[in-house]
Amino acid sequence: MKAPKNLPTRQSDFATAPTLVTFEKISKTYDGHTHVVKNLDLEIRRGEFLTLLGPSGSGKTTCLMMLAGFEVPTSGEIWHGEVPLSRKPPHERGIGMVFQNYALFPHMSIAENIAFPLEVRGLGRAAIAEKVKRALDMVRLPQIADRRPNQLSGGQQQRVALARALVFEPELVLMDEPLGALDKQLREHMQYEIRSLHMSLGLTVVYVTHDQTEALTMSDRIAVFAGGRIRQLADPRALYEEPADGLVATFVGESNRFDGTIVSRDGDTAVIATRGGTRLEAFAVDIGATGPAAVIVRPENVRIGAAVDGLRDVITGRVVDVVYHGDHLQVHIAAEGLDVVAKQPTRDAEAPTVGSEIRFGFLSRHARAYDPARTDH
Repeated sequence: MKAPKNLPTRQSDFATAPTLVTFEKISKTYDGHTHVVKNLDLEIRRGEFLTLLGPSGSGKTTCLMMLAGFEVPTSGEIWHGEVPLSRKPPHERGIGMVFQNYALFPHMSIAENIAFPLEVRGLGRAAIAEKVKRALDMVRLPQIADRRPNQLSGGQQQRVALARALVFEPELVLMDEPLGALDKQLREHMQYEIRSLHMSLGLTVVYVTHDQTEALTMSDRIAVFAGGRIRQLADPRALYEEPADGLVATFVGESNRFDGTIVSRDGDTAVIATRGGTRLEAFAVDIGATGPAAVIVRPENVRIGAAVDGLRDVITGRVVDVVYHGDHLQVHIAAEGLDVVAKQPTRDAEAPTVGSEIRFGFLSRHARAYDPARTDH
């Protein structure tokens, strides 16, 4: 299994990579009224790791199932290169698939499980044996060919499912919550394994998850779904640091939210009076010159104690809890009827005392103001 030539080697190269799959005006409804997916356009680039991220019912899994051929779009077309897929059954699409429940055949050995897609395609016995051996070596499980699935750990079963999806060398692999059943340590290890295989083999991967950390650590680009639409499509850093709307800002990563009213607007800068009376300066994203606004700030950008000296906007609150996380402290502050969270590196300062009064604030460039109507749904 060699990596194809002419594939992007760095994240920045994906802007010029050719398109492999196109969703064109795709909609899906089961009852003729409620749309699970609405008029979706999406281009998937060759060789990229694209994650579809969103809460349950957002439409991400339905998109994956339509691409796999297990669901049929109500309208629109999905293209694999220049080939329309709507009339192609799943087994003719040449797509590898990895599920959360592994979907291994319990009565077959591991070698037989991995060989199954090759047998369906009519390969000879010698070619199948060679490809199965290479697939097991690829996922670092060469010693388990004769075992049955129930003799393996969850992590080993997931590696076997991955080997089976890759054994016939598809250029596109779909993964539906593949790590959801694993414990935290194993899940993090498998994230690395999957990402490493993606890069070494030059695969195009479409990955579905509701786990934002998983999406941020594994992806070249992330499509955030809500209500059957993509709210933002961007690389992980842009998605985290420059959310396009309040829903993305609150769904991807932790955040503090201050609701208020716009006092003034000067270009990209807005001043918002919070419900508690504090005026906050923030980068205006999708708000007008007047009306309500929600100011979103990441916990790691909240300064506390002496670190607020020199800041324009400072709020006073009371420490209600301090949680030790090893590399950082999570400080919970009650202020203006809110639970404000600040993350502080453990080495930087002593933990504040629970019950003590504390000042906190943030730089205006770290605060972003959004339309509350696009934050909640």
